[in-house]
Amino acid sequence: MDTLFTQISDVIRHRRTTKPPKMNGQRVPDEQIGQLLELADWAPTHGHTEPWRFKVYAGDKVKDFCLSHAELYKHQTDPEKYTEEKYEKLLHMGDLASHIIVAYMHRGNLPKIPALEEIAATACAIQNILLGASALGIASYWGSGGMAYHPAMKEMLQLREEDVVLGILYFGYSDNPAPAGKRVIPLKEKVEWVS
Repeated sequence: MDTLFTQISDVIRHRRTTKPPKMNGQRVPDEQIGQLLELADWAPTHGHTEPWRFKVYAGDKVKDFCLSHAELYKHQTDPEKYTEEKYEKLLHMGDLASHIIVAYMHRGNLPKIPALEEIAATACAIQNILLGASALGIASYWGSGGMAYHPAMKEMLQLREEDVVLGILYFGYSDNPAPAGKRVIPLKEKVEWVS
């Protein structure tokens, strides 16, 4: 088997999600985060729209983002659905993370390209980041909870109505070995060969 294919296959098969509370607080060099963003920039893109955009929080800005996220939850949630537990979770989500990146789709000016394709391209850019992080031994988590998809998050980030937040990415290091991977549905049930 080709060595490059084997290396790529290993990174894909061994990438795992590490929840931010399982990170150890050790700082990832900004240069490595920059390298991950460079990988993101090579995602497939229809019409060269390159719709992926990222807001990067590092250092003290990680806690600032978490505070803003928690406050957004507090002020935008129906009092009957609000819980102090969820507020605290959002507030402390990044306590042990080195960097947070909010990934979003910036809708381009080519209306002939469906928004779904722009979202898919941005998701591919995120996957490039996650695979690169895995290759560098950086723990990562693609979060969609809290207020990630709420219109108020777009307002907080100063995004346009047509833009779409795809998630909040947390990065750091972990002292825990990655668990073994698993798939619960056999591949043969997901594939139909038409010949």
